[in-house]
Amino acid sequence: MAKIDKKTGVNYWLVKSDPETYSWEMLLHDKYTEWDGVRNYQARNNLKLMKKGDMVLFYHSQLEKAIMGVAKISNEYFHDPTANEGDWVAVEIKPLKTFKQQVSLEDIKKNNLLKAIGLLKQPRLSVMPITKAEFDEILRLSKS
Repeated sequence: MAKIDKKTGVNYWLVKSDPETYSWEMLLHDKYTEWDGVRNYQARNNLKLMKKGDMVLFYHSQLEKAIMGVAKISNEYFHDPTANEGDWVAVEIKPLKTFKQQVSLEDIKKNNLLKAIGLLKQPRLSVMPITKAEFDEILRLSKS
């Protein structure tokens, strides 16, 4: 379930991508992308909850295992153009800020304020909600 900030009306999310498939650098170059190809029901349901203006942490999986920067939802969910059948959706995201210092999975594991973050609880889920407190702590760790 989305963890909406009642003051701002903004949700906070974390998305994961294998950098060999689609990296933070590719997003910076492209200026926006459709976040498509998600074929997990829970991740799909999370995509459906994303609203324009929501904040997104972009995580490189596989070798780097680090959060690279912050993006923003620029278009709410629509039918995933890569899906031939089924109720699969995509959203559009735009990059906002590259972190001065990447926030590694090890940094997250060592931080008591992040012990309940979805990245640790459901490590295989590619689209997950996070709390504003978790988002703010990751920003602090990034020195951004």
